[in-house]
Amino acid sequence: MTGSFIDRLLRRLGPSPGRAAGDARSLGALIYRGPAAEPGCPESIGDVLKEVGIDYRFVGPGEKLGLTRAALADAALYVQPGGGEVEECWPLLAPHAPAIRDFVAGGGRYLGVCLGAYLASDDPGFGLLPGRAARYISMRGASIRHPDDAIVTVRWRGRPRQAYFQDGPYFKLKEKPSTQVLGRYPNDAVAAAVCRFGAGRVGVVGPHLEATADWFTDVGIDAPATGALDLACDLLGVLLAPEAEADHAAD
Repeated sequence: MTGSFIDRLLRRLGPSPGRAAGDARSLGALIYRGPAAEPGCPESIGDVLKEVGIDYRFVGPGEKLGLTRAALADAALYVQPGGGEVEECWPLLAPHAPAIRDFVAGGGRYLGVCLGAYLASDDPGFGLLPGRAARYISMRGASIRHPDDAIVTVRWRGRPRQAYFQDGPYFKLKEKPSTQVLGRYPNDAVAAAVCRFGAGRVGVVGPHLEATADWFTDVGIDAPATGALDLACDLLGVLLAPEAEADHAAD
């Protein structure tokens, strides 16, 4: 996609504090990179954003740009990538929770992948979901029962696909017309969804759709013949869709 995608997206989101309507230069994504993210995860998500023509910058400790209200005001999307344990990472991110909640409530978009999806919940987390995220491997009927790297089958828009998985969540969501379920695990638990929060939207996914072939081979797993990058782009498309298209069920 080209700059025209950026222009269309900017018109969809409209003006926000710190961003003038029509100023495409200030539109883009912020990706957290720091001790609450696993090395490689922020960069892989950045590659997906680059593929669909969305500019991004990394934010976090040690980055040129901090995770601040001012930085969020100039962005359309905030991404919380995969990382370590919730209990270890949440104290590092908790101070930023009010700014992130206000950003989404005011019309911004949040994308949470694996750890970032756990943190979209509120136990602990940012409290952005109409429900909660929970550990998939611990639920009844889970197709994977261990916390190690694995391949999970996901029914994406009704079609089975395979993706990289490492102890990701599933989602217990309240039934709302504005909640779109894109992917389900084999036991029918929700694996990926887009929900409303205030004037904004939240996209969450348990598997790592952004994973490339080297993710699998590095841990001694044969990579699936077909990657899941197209599913990551589909999730982004729904998350960033025009308001008129936002509330049509995907599942």
